[in-house]
Amino acid sequence: MDHSKKPNNSNEFVNNLRATTAISSSPSIPWSNNKDSPTALAEDDSNEDDADNNTTPEKTTYQLTSKLKTNERTLVVAVTERRRETWNQKAEFLLAVVGFAVDLGNVWRFPYICYQNGGGAFLIPYCIMLVFGGLPLFYMELALGQFHRCGCISIWKRICPALKGVGYAICIIDIYMGMYYNTIIGWAVYYLFASFTSQLPWTSCDNAWNTDSCMPVTNESFTANQTTPAREFFERKVLEQYKSNGLDLMGPVKPTLAVCVFGVFVLVYFSLWKGVRSAGKVVWVTALAPYVVLIILLVRGVSLPGAAEGIKYYLTPEWHKLQNSKVWIDAASQIFFSLGPGFGTLLALSSYNKFHNNCYRDALITSSINCLTSFLAGFVIFSVLGYMSYVQKTTIDRVGLEGPGLVFIVYPEAIATMSGSVFWSIIFFLMLITLGLDSTFGGLEAMITALCDEYPRTIGRRRELFVLLLLAGIYLCALPTMTYGGVFLVNFLNVYGPGLAILFVVFVEAAGVFWFYGVQRFSDDVESMLGKRPGLFWRICWTYISPLFLLVIFIFSFLGYKEMLGEEYKYPDWSVKVGWAITCSSVLYIPAYIIYKFVFASKGDCRSRLKQSFQANRNGSSAPSNPQPINV
Repeated sequence: MDHSKKPNNSNEFVNNLRATTAISSSPSIPWSNNKDSPTALAEDDSNEDDADNNTTPEKTTYQLTSKLKTNERTLVVAVTERRRETWNQKAEFLLAVVGFAVDLGNVWRFPYICYQNGGGAFLIPYCIMLVFGGLPLFYMELALGQFHRCGCISIWKRICPALKGVGYAICIIDIYMGMYYNTIIGWAVYYLFASFTSQLPWTSCDNAWNTDSCMPVTNESFTANQTTPAREFFERKVLEQYKSNGLDLMGPVKPTLAVCVFGVFVLVYFSLWKGVRSAGKVVWVTALAPYVVLIILLVRGVSLPGAAEGIKYYLTPEWHKLQNSKVWIDAASQIFFSLGPGFGTLLALSSYNKFHNNCYRDALITSSINCLTSFLAGFVIFSVLGYMSYVQKTTIDRVGLEGPGLVFIVYPEAIATMSGSVFWSIIFFLMLITLGLDSTFGGLEAMITALCDEYPRTIGRRRELFVLLLLAGIYLCALPTMTYGGVFLVNFLNVYGPGLAILFVVFVEAAGVFWFYGVQRFSDDVESMLGKRPGLFWRICWTYISPLFLLVIFIFSFLGYKEMLGEEYKYPDWSVKVGWAITCSSVLYIPAYIIYKFVFASKGDCRSRLKQSFQANRNGSSAPSNPQPINV
C-alpha cells in the first residue's frame, strides 16, 4: 500500500471541513434549524433521564480523525450528525395542525352543543374559554415541540424528568383512540360504498333488513313509534346491533365492517410510514377537501325549504341559559376536545418545524380556523335540520340527534329526500372520511414520533416496520369494535379511553411546564425562537388560568361520566369497573414513573433525589448554539 497518499487525503479532507464549518457557523443557519444540536443527539438509545453516557450511534468517524487534534475531532463528529426531518413547506404544517384539530366532533358535536346551550348566546362562553383556556394550551404545545424538537416522551428530560410518565400515558391514550376512532371512519367508508347505487338503500322500507315498524319520514302517518329507513339501515344493516346483547354478548366480527376498517388502516399506514415526507403530501387532500364539501353542502342546504328556520333556531340567543354553570362547562369541554392539546400531536407536528418559525402566529391562525369551521358546520347541519322539520311537519328539537346519530341517521335521511341524492351522499361521506383521517393521522403520529425519538436505534431506524407492526396491533385490538355489539364498545372506549384520562394527563402536563419548569424559563425559550417575549396576558394564563381551566373540566367530567355514556344503552355494572381500569391503565404511568425516577433512577439523599427528579436537564436543549468558526 502506498502510504505517501495519506497526507494529501488529509489536506483535502481538512479543506472540506473548513468549507463545511463556514456554512455551519453562519448565524443565519443555526444548528437547530434543520437538525438537532450536537448535544441534543448525544444520548443513548432509550434517552433515559438518568443516562450520563453521551455517545451517539449516529456519529460517523473516520480513520483519519486519529491524526487530527482534539478540537478537530469534535468538529468532525458534530458535522456528521443525523438530521431531523422538517416540513417541506410551511403550509404542510399548518394543514396538518388544522386537519388534526378539525375532526368529526366539529360536525356532529358543536352544532348540537350550541343549540342545546342557548344558541347564539353559547358563543360568548365558547369564545371566552377559547381565549383564556384553549388557546394558551394550544400555543404552549406548539412552542414546546418546536423548541425541544422531540416527542412527548423525550421532552420531559428537558422539562421535568419525573413526569416522563405523562408521555407514556399519552401513547396509551392514543392507542385507545386508534382502536375506536378508525372504526367510526370505517362506518363512513361503508356508507360511501353503499352510496354507489341508482337509489340510496336507506330511502325505502322494502329491504331485507327493514322491520314492520319502518316508515319513511315523508309519510303523513309517521309517528314517534315508527322507525325511519335511515335509522334501520344504520342499526340493522351497517352495525346489525340487534344480533348482540350489548357488551354481555357482542357476537362475532362483521366481515364487511372489518374490511372497511382495514382499508382505513391501509390508508393511515401509507400516510405515516415515511413521516412528514408522506404526511405532508396527504394533508393537502385530507385537510382541504372537507372545506370544499362543507361549502357545497352549505349552498345546497340554505336553498332547501325550512332552512331559514333551522339557522334561526341555531343562532337565536337564549341569554337566560348563561346563568347555568353547565353551559360554561360544556363550552370549556368543547373547546378543549376541539383544539386537542395533550394528545401529543401538536408537540409532534411542531417538532418538525424550523427553530425560528413563528409558532405564535401559527397558534392564532389554526385555532381560529378550527373554531370558525365548527361555526360553519353549524350552518350546514341546521339548514338541513330545518329542512327535515319542514318535511316531517315537526319541531327541530325532535329531529336532531347528537353524535354519530346526527351524521349517520339524520343527515343521510335528509339527503335521501333531495334530488341528486346519490351525489350528495357520496361527497358527504367523503368529507367525513377525510375529517376522520386527518385526526387519526395526528394521534398516531404523536405516538410514533415519541417512540422513535425515545428509542432511535431500535425504533427510529426502522420506522416503516414499526408503523406497520403498530397499526397491525391496533387493528387486531380494534376487532371487537367491529362486532355486532361494537357500537356499544366504541362509545365505551370514547369515555373511558381518552375522555377522562386525557384531562388529568394534560393538567399534569401543564403543571409540569408552568410550575416545575417555570413560566419564566418557558418564556425565555419562546423569546429565543421568536425574538420577542410572550406578553403578560399569556404568562398569567399559563401560571393560573389554564391549569385551573383544566382542573375544573376534569372534576366536572369525572362527576358526570355517566352522562357521557348516554342513556340509550345501560352499561352493565362489570363494564364500569373495566372502564375505570382502562382509564387507570394510562394515568397510572405518571405516579409509577415518579416513583421509579425517585427510588431507582436517582442517587444521593432525599434532597438530591428530588432535585434529579424534578429539575430540568438543559444539556439536551435544541436551542441554537451559534457556534463560532473553528480553525482546522
